[in-house]
Amino acid sequence: MTYESELKNRGYAIPERKQGNQRLFEDGVKTGDLIFVSGNAAKVDGVLKYKGIVGDTVSLEQAQEAAKIAFLNCLATVHNMTGNLQEIKRIVNIKGFVASTADYIEHPEVMNAVSSLVNDVFGEAGKHSRVTVGVASLPGGTPVEVEMIVEVQ
Repeated sequence: MTYESELKNRGYAIPERKQGNQRLFEDGVKTGDLIFVSGNAAKVDGVLKYKGIVGDTVSLEQAQEAAKIAFLNCLATVHNMTGNLQEIKRIVNIKGFVASTADYIEHPEVMNAVSSLVNDVFGEAGKHSRVTVGVASLPGGTPVEVEMIVEVQ
């Protein structure tokens, strides 16, 4: 079974994203067998699904969903760069940034939603390292931003 079909079986799909970038940086950069994917927000069709601060206007459950959407946007970059998610040999590292109140302490729980999805879909190739940090705010008001490094064949 392919990674995309595994995602589909769990109710997820790789979003279609335009190739190209009007920013000062790339959506992803490949060097050797690694792709470094830039940070992605929880955008669906170019619009933020959630806005706000976790622990205030955004619940843990909404933040977890936002993190999964941002992760799927990361996968879309990999798909655009390789043409096929089956090119992924390993999810090496995932970084999660959570815009939260100063007293919020459940940042790992937000990103556990992503790690769980990755492990379920990618199996051995999904065993990754991870960083999760809380921040005061994120671009555009997104509550979560995700970036990652993948090894490809």
